[in-house]
Amino acid sequence: MLNDHHPRKRFGQNFLHDPGTIERIHSAIGARPGEHLVEIGPGRGAITEGLLRACGALDVIELDRDLIAPLAERLGALGALRIHNQDALRADLCALAPSGAHLRLVGNLPYNISTPLLFRFLEQLDCIADMHLMLQKEVVERIAAAPGDKTYGRLSVMVQTRCAADSLFRIGPGAFTPAPKVDSAFLRLRPHRPERYPLSDPALHARLVAAAFAQRRKTLRNSLGKLVSPALLETAGIDPGQRAETLAVEDYARLSNLACKLDAKTGHSQAENAE
Repeated sequence: MLNDHHPRKRFGQNFLHDPGTIERIHSAIGARPGEHLVEIGPGRGAITEGLLRACGALDVIELDRDLIAPLAERLGALGALRIHNQDALRADLCALAPSGAHLRLVGNLPYNISTPLLFRFLEQLDCIADMHLMLQKEVVERIAAAPGDKTYGRLSVMVQTRCAADSLFRIGPGAFTPAPKVDSAFLRLRPHRPERYPLSDPALHARLVAAAFAQRRKTLRNSLGKLVSPALLETAGIDPGQRAETLAVEDYARLSNLACKLDAKTGHSQAENAE
């Protein structure tokens, strides 16, 4: 039986059981018949059951093989439940999407690997309509933070460059078994379509954002000195004396796009010239 399965620390399992929280999650997702949903880490099926009833078909990705047979036994009669015994960090989500269509992603993510999972999902946004994810509250605050907030940082910029981020509601530890030592929150991510901040070189953008926030107390003149010159910062409309948390998402996109423009004479990017 699913409820007899003991949570495993190595999988970061905290099973949701609170009916009120489950109802709020289903209401926020608003799943409808015909939509293609994929759930990451269904666990004991607390969210899975309602999604399957709403849609009639559902793909779930579960790493713990001991949960697969009980999930199929308890919920299989409710609809087409397709269970994939995979690591979500390696899963090809777009292979699960109908041709030319987008899927909706849902998940109670293991908190110990939530950031790598987020970046993995961002790599596959071409086939994702939206994401509804349960994460540690502090992580959700960082993702949804605005410039100038104390929690605004690399994660805020990297996620908001690609998606609109909304923190929907807090979830207390008592909603889970075992109860985690931290509060959780439910997050909605909607990919910008069309792209709001197109990037000429996403890898350079990622390096630039990481460098800017690596030492937050430094000015951009110092933190970005190996990637862009003060003159290029000024060309982008940015004061080299500013700090990383004062720049908006669009500022980082504009700066990275300027930095990767090729110098007509040398054939090297602005970033290479600054090194």
